[in-house]
Amino acid sequence: MGRLPGGARAGDEPAATSVASWSIDHISGVTLAVRDMAESVVFYQKLGFDVSYGGPAASFTTMRAGQSVINLRQAASSGGSSWNRVILRVRGVDALHRDLVEKGLGPSAPKDAEWGERYFEIADPQGVVISCAELRP
Repeated sequence: MGRLPGGARAGDEPAATSVASWSIDHISGVTLAVRDMAESVVFYQKLGFDVSYGGPAASFTTMRAGQSVINLRQAASSGGSSWNRVILRVRGVDALHRDLVEKGLGPSAPKDAEWGERYFEIADPQGVVISCAELRP
């Protein structure tokens, strides 16, 4: 069955929180750890993405194709965390945060970012970070 706004499944009983108070609109971006920034930038340019921030010599690069965003983050040369993440564009970020806390999950506290979003983060069971972000007016 498909998911409804607020994470409920079709046919489920209504949740205690209002499902109309928040929604996940779409995947806004994906951040990937890369070992060779210049090589990765060239690859994504050939795939049809343009650099909108950073570039081949930067430690962080944002690449866009239409509404699609791929962020590239320079990975540490030695093992460690890959720092991959998915960014979800949401409406009602504070209501979503409250709902996840009520469900016993441990999201970070919502923050206002300098780039014009209010967001929080939560890790999935495998450690992949999910960032839930809402554009501020």
